[in-house]
Amino acid sequence: MVLDVLLAQGELTWEDYQNVQVPGRALYTNARQLLDLVYAKGVDTCGIFFAALKQVLPEVQGAGFSSLSSCSNVEEKEETHGTSAQTLLTQRPSLIYKLQDCIDGALKALVQSGHFTSADFDPVQLPIYTPTQQARRLLDLVRSKGESAAAAVLQYIHQKQEAGSSLNEEKLTPPKEVLKYQKKLSSSVCAQSCFLSTYGGTSHMSLDDIYTEGQLELAHECVDVQGPLGLEDIVGTVGTVNEEADTVLVCGEAGSGKSTLLQRLHLLWARGAALQYYLLLFPFSCRRLNSEQRELSVQELLFQHCCWPDREQEEIFQFILDHPHLILFTFDGLDELKQSFSDEHRLCCPTQRAPVHILLFNLIQGSLLKGVRKVVTSRPEAVGPVLKKHLCKEVLLKGFSPNGIDCFVRKHHSDPTVAVKVLESLQANTALLGLCHSPVLCWIVSQCHKELLGCGEGSPQTITDVYLMILQHFFQRQSPPKSTVRLGWQQGHLETILHLGQLAFEGISTTCYIFSGADLEKCDVTEKDICMGFLTQSKDMSSSHSKCYEFLHVTMQCFFAALYIVLSSHTDRYAIPKLFELQELRDTGVSSMCFRSCLPSTDQEEQIVDSEHAVAETPNLQITATFVSGLLSQRHQSLWLHCCSTAMVEKKARQVARCLSKGMQKHFKSIPQPVQGEKKSMHAMPGFVWLIKCIYEMQESRIAKEAMSKLQVDHLKLTYCNIGPVECTALAYVLQHLRNAVGIQLDNNSVGDVGVEQLLPCMHICKSLYLRNNNITDEGIHKLIAKVIQCDNFQKIALFNNKLTDACTQHFSHLLKTRQDFLSLRLGNNNITEEGAKQLAEGLKSNHSLKHLGLWGNKIGDVGAEALASALENSDTLLWLSLVGNGVGSEGAYALANIIRNSTSLEELWLTENCITRAGVECLIEALEHNTHMKSVWLRNNDLSLEEVKEMAQRESRLTF
Repeated sequence: MVLDVLLAQGELTWEDYQNVQVPGRALYTNARQLLDLVYAKGVDTCGIFFAALKQVLPEVQGAGFSSLSSCSNVEEKEETHGTSAQTLLTQRPSLIYKLQDCIDGALKALVQSGHFTSADFDPVQLPIYTPTQQARRLLDLVRSKGESAAAAVLQYIHQKQEAGSSLNEEKLTPPKEVLKYQKKLSSSVCAQSCFLSTYGGTSHMSLDDIYTEGQLELAHECVDVQGPLGLEDIVGTVGTVNEEADTVLVCGEAGSGKSTLLQRLHLLWARGAALQYYLLLFPFSCRRLNSEQRELSVQELLFQHCCWPDREQEEIFQFILDHPHLILFTFDGLDELKQSFSDEHRLCCPTQRAPVHILLFNLIQGSLLKGVRKVVTSRPEAVGPVLKKHLCKEVLLKGFSPNGIDCFVRKHHSDPTVAVKVLESLQANTALLGLCHSPVLCWIVSQCHKELLGCGEGSPQTITDVYLMILQHFFQRQSPPKSTVRLGWQQGHLETILHLGQLAFEGISTTCYIFSGADLEKCDVTEKDICMGFLTQSKDMSSSHSKCYEFLHVTMQCFFAALYIVLSSHTDRYAIPKLFELQELRDTGVSSMCFRSCLPSTDQEEQIVDSEHAVAETPNLQITATFVSGLLSQRHQSLWLHCCSTAMVEKKARQVARCLSKGMQKHFKSIPQPVQGEKKSMHAMPGFVWLIKCIYEMQESRIAKEAMSKLQVDHLKLTYCNIGPVECTALAYVLQHLRNAVGIQLDNNSVGDVGVEQLLPCMHICKSLYLRNNNITDEGIHKLIAKVIQCDNFQKIALFNNKLTDACTQHFSHLLKTRQDFLSLRLGNNNITEEGAKQLAEGLKSNHSLKHLGLWGNKIGDVGAEALASALENSDTLLWLSLVGNGVGSEGAYALANIIRNSTSLEELWLTENCITRAGVECLIEALEHNTHMKSVWLRNNDLSLEEVKEMAQRESRLTF
């Protein structure tokens, strides 16, 4: 496109263009040729080149060229009165855009006018060309045919525009064979999607009956998004940050519902209930693609792995190449692919064969089938910066909301009385309720309702507790009632545990999630073991001659791998240390090699160590380590008394404790020394949160105390760490043992009301709490304030961008009245109105300590501003007040002027983006004449003319416009 702009501007000749754009030559060689050519043409051409780059690159990438291109703007020249051939050059960029989706129509028009023959079609419509490349080839060919051909193609474009029909929306009637294939494909997708496929499709649950929406959010802030995201928003344009990219990433932790979400999308498309803009949808499972050993072309990938056309395969594939914007691909579980994402191996030809992962990576980055929309799911650990630069947007799937948990449980139980009892049990155990925000754990709890309701005070507290509960549930379901002994179920099924455990362990070690009959035989897995229900047949991979199996869920495989590590005497004695060292080994690319060395020697010899696999499998190894911690806790060691020697279990438990202590100390040692005058701060990495969760699973306060005794910081930063209610429970369990009070920053996570409740046990060591953008409502604030009002250390809170309303202000008012040492309250970008401001004012009247009050982005208006001003006008502690973007007018400014006039402490007042007029500013200026210690009043973007701004800025230098 840069070449097209330079050609249109007359900076390049046609010969220059052809010398740079040499077919078959490497892109970087073409780029160097272009740079040399532009440099040789002088300063003006260089300026236009940088401006062209800024125009065609995404905003983020093009930002760096702004200063370089300031001298030259690329604006399309007005249509000249010269020849049609000249117009093809001067209008080339826009003509390419207009023609790219109607190549067929333009070719037919040129044939009808006698300028083209059918032989001219092939050079334009080669399958290796994208639509924009086809448009370029068409314009090049038309130019070579002369003036009359150029006039004919321009007339075709003009006629389309005159008819009021957008060329990009040209009505398309797909060929008959494509429509037949669409019917077959949708039928196949519908059959695969109508029953819940995750958790082994247990009991053939209808997806319609059980599907419950999870919480979807954009990974970045977007002002255009109002309310929660829906399913169709995933593939829609909302939240797009890179318009040149075609891939959407749906990111979520293990068990957050990514596969089920895609399954729901597939079903809605197949039924014609959603995504009808897409004519064809091709669903792929990365887990299944792992098993593909052959090199394939894109055509073979589509038809062999999704749905085989009965006839006219070439015609159907050509339609896909010609109309990529009508096609949707989904790739589930990128994190389960054996190779981690790379854009080093470029492939542009859709007919060329290559390993499946190379095809997948080139589809994602747009080198293959540019224009096809791709939706990819993955866990966050597998998503690096190399992948992110090829995304048009990233969507976060954050599990169930509290209402979602309620809805799922009620859908899962046909008997309403059972559902009510389960929900009552969850409400009575907030730790378990926090776990149920993960759909897979919510399913386990619902599935094991009898065990849950019968456990009394021994209700599950940790993730390990929940998985032990389902282990017991499945085993007792298969055992005769009279033979079921509550404390003996694990001993009676030890062989099955070890068989499945070895299978899971070797699979996790080698990034294998689908197992053949030979794999099962190697681990002595019998038909009886299969019948227990932990393995399910992988239908897509099975044939009439052989069956393939997979665990109900990847977390179930991790759990059995952990059981094997704990109970087997055949694992290497270094298995546990190596498992916990993976976080630090991850960066070196040798974690895969180290953990595979824990396999028996005969297995090691069979493994081909590939460092590309290391990152992809690390998340599952971390989950396995978390389960190992829980299984070796003192609470659960009694379960294994008759399964293996007590000495072995105790030895492994000591290993885990040492590993956790060592891991925490390494994090603490990495804390940099503070800059002089600043507080010592630790920015925790995801590996730190993982270690905290492992300590919590062990449920041993001794280990938590020992770990926290070494942490000497003033501020603990845990932003963007995927912290939800489960992580909050673990954090509170460990952080409560800190010796000194700290500031805790949890901005941009998924804490929610349940997570806030889980944090309460550690509030006594918290002096400041930052919870920006965490989906917290008034209910969560009610519980939080009731706790922190009793905590002497607590002095600051920030809750920007949550879901707070006027109802929460009564609690903050009570806090302000009660605590005369409270320093900072920031409630920006919520839904607080004048009524809330009045409520806060009641508390402020009685408070004599507050230094910072932030209410930007609310709706308090003049009435609210007047109420606050009345409460604060005699404050001798307030230093900073922000009412940015609150609809405050001149009446509010009059009232706020009294604070400036009377306060002996206020230094900064922020009134940006309001509707204050000259009269209001005059009042502020008059008040400033009586205040010499006030530093600044911010007034940008109010109802003032440029002349008024200039005049008032000269009169009062402390006004910032």
